[in-house]
Amino acid sequence: MKTKAKYYIVEASALPEVFLKVAEAKRLLSTGEATTVNDAAKMTDISRSAFYKYRDAILPFQNRTMAQIITFQLLLRDAPGALSGILNMLANFGANIQTINSILPSNSCALVTISADTSDLTIALEDLLHSLSEAPYVIKAEVLAG
Repeated sequence: MKTKAKYYIVEASALPEVFLKVAEAKRLLSTGEATTVNDAAKMTDISRSAFYKYRDAILPFQNRTMAQIITFQLLLRDAPGALSGILNMLANFGANIQTINSILPSNSCALVTISADTSDLTIALEDLLHSLSEAPYVIKAEVLAG
């Protein structure tokens, strides 16, 4: 009879180095930086057998409770560079874009919703919203959720 798996959350510094290297190899494979297990193993200086032994047991923990996901709704003028300018502004203030949704422009306006992780913002959320409202091409900016 197979026993039920048990899971633990452990600080990375307490793990054996091979576990960290396996996690890194998995990241390299998932991002395409390594195209084969052999490449990933070489890049992280582990054996392929170590990778296969631990690959299913190592998963990165992403603490989504610490993330502050805010959804902005923007009404933009339909002009070249409008959305690009908004995305650059958000990135410059430390927002990490999660999703972008846009409705086809009508009446020379486009409704765009942008969800972003704002846990690393370099300015207050109110100041960011004010900056978005004052940006060229923005007709209206508001926080929809978060």
